Amino acid sequence: MIRISPSLLAADFSRLDRELDRVSDADALHLDVMDGIFVPNISFGPPVLQSIRPKTSLFFDVHLMITHPLDYIETFVKCGADCITFHLESDSDPLKTIEKIHSFGKQAGISIRPATAPEAVLPFLSKLDMVLVMSVEPGFGGQKFMESALEKIRFLRSAAPDMTLNVDGGINADTGRRCVEAGANMLVAGSYVFGAQDPSAAIASLRD
Repeated sequence: MIRISPSLLAADFSRLDRELDRVSDADALHLDVMDGIFVPNISFGPPVLQSIRPKTSLFFDVHLMITHPLDYIETFVKCGADCITFHLESDSDPLKTIEKIHSFGKQAGISIRPATAPEAVLPFLSKLDMVLVMSVEPGFGGQKFMESALEKIRFLRSAAPDMTLNVDGGINADTGRRCVEAGANMLVAGSYVFGAQDPSAAIASLRD
């Protein structure tokens, strides 16, 4: 089954209640947390997650684009995270970060930037619940899909046949189909879903 995780970064923040209702038939909500250091942008943090958690039953797919994710795991767990994905390129020890996430009973994921080889994830695969392949340079929404992500997806699917393999960046019906054909089983889509007149139809087109 293909799971769809709309990225809140593309939502209208002046009316988040309404925006959450518009994507209520998705499988998860992707929450991009940026610190302005690891990536050249600042998005939102714990107060936003805490405020929307009571408003939706969607699975919270939290993507930490921050320099020291290990220091913030407990904070995001308390805000309602169901899965916390951090970057392999961050300054935190990957194994310690994975172990801390699991110590709270939450799913743990690792994300890799476009310049990072998929082989770098191999030492951690057996301990992970998810791998997130960035198909754009992290930090800003609305970027064009990078074709190099497809080979990474194929490699990781071969290495981990049962892994949740997520892709984020430039996802629409066409790029989403190619990612699924390569082996992805979860798709993050921002503007394609939240920018649609009918988000439910956009979500359905990705599933199909």
